[in-house]
Amino acid sequence: MKLKPMAIAMSALWLLTLVRGAAAQSPNDLCDLRKDLQSVVEGKYPGTKIVTLSDLNEDDKQLVQKEHGDSCPGLAKVDFYGDGKPTFAFALTTKSPAAPRTKLVMAHRVGAHWEVAALDKGDGPVPVVWSDKPGEYKGVYPARIRATRPVIVFCGYSSGRSSTLGRARQYLSSGSAISKAPLVDAHRRTRL
Repeated sequence: MKLKPMAIAMSALWLLTLVRGAAAQSPNDLCDLRKDLQSVVEGKYPGTKIVTLSDLNEDDKQLVQKEHGDSCPGLAKVDFYGDGKPTFAFALTTKSPAAPRTKLVMAHRVGAHWEVAALDKGDGPVPVVWSDKPGEYKGVYPARIRATRPVIVFCGYSSGRSSTLGRARQYLSSGSAISKAPLVDAHRRTRL
């Protein structure tokens, strides 16, 4: 009869180990692409990886965490085209810390395959990406930008100061076309 308590103890130990493993998800796991998309990206952009918190300097890391919590700074899921199909925007950076080059890439699932294209690039401090809600935004060239679908923001922080912005661009979809617009200040969420 000693087997029953021992079986219960072993089951509890196994369950505790399983829960600990699930809770110990590293921040980099949040930056993992789906396996089918990962293989497409590795083939098209070899020698790159999705931007993680460890790629950012301390000031930028603090700003990203303040603005976006524990989300991945290099990956955003967004219903960019309004069709409900899986769409991701991600910042891919070279694995060279000396002179990182980062690309904004978008992947959209169409049928059984992924359409993957680079939208922009950035040199210098590593830019991050996120999505934002539809609405009206304050831009630089057109004073106001109206987005009817979620938008993608590709932002390079400027020395960790939230009052200035090194470079921030917003991408909007108008059906089949993608528009790029510089933002005045993405840190302050200039949504009107």
